[in-house]
Amino acid sequence: MSQHFNDKEGWMFNDDDLELLIDLVQFFRPEHPKRVDKIDLTEFLTFLDHNPNFRKELAVYLKQILHQKKFTLTITDAGILQDVDFLFEVRRRLFAKVLPNQPQKDTLEFVMNQVFYLASDIQWVSKIPFEQLETLHEMLEFGSIYETVEPFTALSELMNAMTLITQRVGGRAMETDVLKMVPEYEGVESPFTAFEKELLMLEERITTETPHYLTSEDLSYKQLLIFHKQCEEYVDKAFKNSSKYGISLRVNQNLLRIRQQLVRLKVLFPLMIVDSEKDIDDNAVKMSIQLIDYNCYKNNVRQFFAESTQLLSYEITQHTAKTGGHYITENHREYFRMLRNSLGGGLIVGILCIVKLLLSKVDTSYFGQAFLYSMNYSIGFITIFLLGFALATKQPALTAAALARALEEGHNKEGNSSQKYGAFAILFARVFRSQFIAFVGNVAMAFPISLFLMWSIDQIFGYNIATAKWEHILTDISPVHSLAMFHAAIAGLFLFLSGIINGVVSNRDKHNQVYYRIQEHPLLKKTFGKRRTKRFADWYEKRWAGFISNFWFGVFMGSTASVGLFLGLNLDIRHISFASGNLALAIYGSEFHVNNLMLFWGIFGIGVIGFINFSVSFGLSLGLAFRSRAISIFELRFVSAAIWSHFKHKPMSFFFPTERKLKTEVEEKYLKPDEKQD
Repeated sequence: MSQHFNDKEGWMFNDDDLELLIDLVQFFRPEHPKRVDKIDLTEFLTFLDHNPNFRKELAVYLKQILHQKKFTLTITDAGILQDVDFLFEVRRRLFAKVLPNQPQKDTLEFVMNQVFYLASDIQWVSKIPFEQLETLHEMLEFGSIYETVEPFTALSELMNAMTLITQRVGGRAMETDVLKMVPEYEGVESPFTAFEKELLMLEERITTETPHYLTSEDLSYKQLLIFHKQCEEYVDKAFKNSSKYGISLRVNQNLLRIRQQLVRLKVLFPLMIVDSEKDIDDNAVKMSIQLIDYNCYKNNVRQFFAESTQLLSYEITQHTAKTGGHYITENHREYFRMLRNSLGGGLIVGILCIVKLLLSKVDTSYFGQAFLYSMNYSIGFITIFLLGFALATKQPALTAAALARALEEGHNKEGNSSQKYGAFAILFARVFRSQFIAFVGNVAMAFPISLFLMWSIDQIFGYNIATAKWEHILTDISPVHSLAMFHAAIAGLFLFLSGIINGVVSNRDKHNQVYYRIQEHPLLKKTFGKRRTKRFADWYEKRWAGFISNFWFGVFMGSTASVGLFLGLNLDIRHISFASGNLALAIYGSEFHVNNLMLFWGIFGIGVIGFINFSVSFGLSLGLAFRSRAISIFELRFVSAAIWSHFKHKPMSFFFPTERKLKTEVEEKYLKPDEKQD
């Protein structure tokens, strides 16, 4: 190291030349920052101590580089949402990663962009012992940031940044969509207004009085912290009220930006405080590290995506959890009601299989085929939904959220972990047997209905409509002769997406008060009367989200094959209920001459397709629900162990309702009073 720096001892440093600083940082930057536990500057500090000329020249060089460099916008903007448009913000950050923004050369951001240009730089900088950074700061004689408040000095930039953030926060908090989320604050002074007044007063004191800092015992400073806490409570209340009023992506981004700005201010507050001489140097070092941190993470897409989507995913899964509770059977009455509903769903599916086969004979384009298939599926799924029937594998996307909420609420209750996971295992058994009987009902009805309709058409018109395609139909449901498992996974993905759409539509309509607006629509009340308008509003509230999600599920299912043909990819969907109906079509189309091996693979394929449908949709939904509730994915190992233990003790409970008093026990633990089933 000594030789490395001795080579540079004779340099005449130019304030516009960043080469030495870049080279210096590069020397200490480890190849793998995450693998390093500590960055030790002892040798470098010893070298500076033994080479006073180099130390003095380096100090002058660094001071020239940093002299009157503006960093207000680094504090106010770096890492904070710049726009409420989610996609715009994602595009902006991704583009900045590829082609970084280069500010003017009179800004500190320009220097940091040239020197600390890797996002991982803060990882190794933060691993330098703070005491060594203090020593380096003292050896280079940077001095106090509180000496002067002249323009473009550190303290001036800090004060300007805090003022600008405060003004932005107050403006955002007063927007109509944000105020709608906190009706509790109507008629009272906004905490943001009081906070801004207090901060401006403190900044006036700092800039006009000597010394240019405060102490932690200052009453005005303590009052500022109280107002800041009230602002945080305001934002927390707005987020909490999203369960009552719904929330849009725009409002979510607004609130998230306000929260980020409040957090930024909270980090900056201690830089105004000096309780001892040591704090003067400490605050300078802390501010330097913080600026590097903000600059390194300003284009972080992963963190932005996680923060932006967590609340929305929570609200979406919260709705699906409530809906999913209706698909979890407990007693014999509910169990056989699910069987009856799934038999009804199988009846509709059997009809859809015949209609799709007839539509396949229509001579049309890929788009036309996608449209016809999509409308067939959509109309069928909507019919199943409106009639109260059940479609196998449609429920996992909803019941997964209910299970995640049960685990979350189990953590919030007192008791040991074995009891919490044990109760969750009981609830999972309810979910599993509900899906099992839905599978049985759909498959048991779709097969004979398809067979009967095929026979009826043959008897009436003397034409077996599956003669030309029966081999292809049978091959498509075989897991060894086709990509049936892959296509079943695609269907599982669409099942998951339909659950997401259900929650999104419900949350959006709640936030926009669509139900109330329909109920109080003057023209509708005048035309149809208050009672009928109210009934329509109630129907819309209960049914519209499901209506839309089933429509799009049908579009996804019906257009996949055509999209695959257009792209030259082998894309298609396989669903257990339709596979059962298609097996009937293949058997009748072959005039009952299917060989035993193909028949075996067809029947086996139905089970495999159903398992994959369930696994993919349930797994994706459970993962989203876990993430939205900040539940670690590692919880699954404890949950799995509890489920396996319960299965060994009561295997039949996974297929039939064997417990008589289980409903009361589980609901008392997990379900809110207004969500208990009748």
